[in-house]
Amino acid sequence: MSDQTPQQPDAAHAANPDFDAMTRDIAEVPAVEVITTVAVHLMSSAAVNLGLAEEGAAHKDLDEARKLIQALAGLVTASATEIGSYHAAPLRDGLKSLQLAFREASVVPDEPGQGPGEKYTGPVYG
Repeated sequence: MSDQTPQQPDAAHAANPDFDAMTRDIAEVPAVEVITTVAVHLMSSAAVNLGLAEEGAAHKDLDEARKLIQALAGLVTASATEIGSYHAAPLRDGLKSLQLAFREASVVPDEPGQGPGEKYTGPVYG
């Protein structure tokens, strides 16, 4: 057993992160991974704002959900040819599920083709 205490990170080092190392790290991440990660964050946030998470009603905000779904639709549509169908297909499926959930959660549903993201994806039907 040792009497040494664990070394604490130097406070000066913690206050000044190594941005050069962080930049190199992000440069090594493939674009498809960045795109899918952003898409998953948008999906998760939209689902929470649709009230689909635990304690859903407490977090339900359809205006926020509409914005997130719209952004997700733009990202998925614009990047689909770049990331390939292997990666785009599950993102499209998730997007469609969120669009349908939005329609179901709305007191007055949008007309087909007028829902969030539908200007990019076309009308979504269940």
